[in-house]
Amino acid sequence: MDFSTKTASRITGVLFVIAALTAILGVILYKPLLNDSDYLIQGAAHANQVVLGSLMELILVVSAIGTATMMFPYLKQYSRTIAIWHVCFRFLEAIVITVGVISVMSLLALSQDYVAAGGPDIASYRVSGTLLKAVHDYTFLLGPNFFLGINTMMYSYIFYKSKLVPRFIPILGLTGSALVLLAALLEMFGVIDQVSAWGGILALPIFANEMILAVWLILKGFNESATHSRFRTQR
Repeated sequence: MDFSTKTASRITGVLFVIAALTAILGVILYKPLLNDSDYLIQGAAHANQVVLGSLMELILVVSAIGTATMMFPYLKQYSRTIAIWHVCFRFLEAIVITVGVISVMSLLALSQDYVAAGGPDIASYRVSGTLLKAVHDYTFLLGPNFFLGINTMMYSYIFYKSKLVPRFIPILGLTGSALVLLAALLEMFGVIDQVSAWGGILALPIFANEMILAVWLILKGFNESATHSRFRTQR
């Protein structure tokens, strides 16, 4: 395996780890604003924490796009169409997450305005707050769930067919992507809550897939024989 391929594999693996960690940190840091019943006061009281959560999600956006662009040269050798779709859907996932960040920052501004004004007319503030929280909830459902499932299914399919990585990894990826898509649909129709035990269980395989894939890419990289044989057939 040449130096550039090895380096690309390691960078991709690191980006997967960064994406997972920042996604988790974002959810935790948003709690005072998104999960507290008294969010109009708690949001302003924990403003820096919420801003840090938004920063984590912006890092998530960059790292998610990074994984797609770093894998593109290898995925396209086996299916240019799916590789392009993967990049496009990853960008779409990133855009949706960014809209969620904007809604959170807008909700924080609403909370700060409410506190600065001395708490007048809470009903009107809650109407605006409910709308902004709904925007975030749907971006959270579509970005890190629905579109993530589609993205993972596409690159896992190519990995399975190409043997760029051991097949147990894409098998886990295909399973995880189907389950997270199922979770998104169940949440969309109100069968399960968006943040629930069932949602966590259904999301666990795709998280495990990303972490196992990340470690493999950092330590081993893409399969040398599969990469070289494909390049030779295209010459």
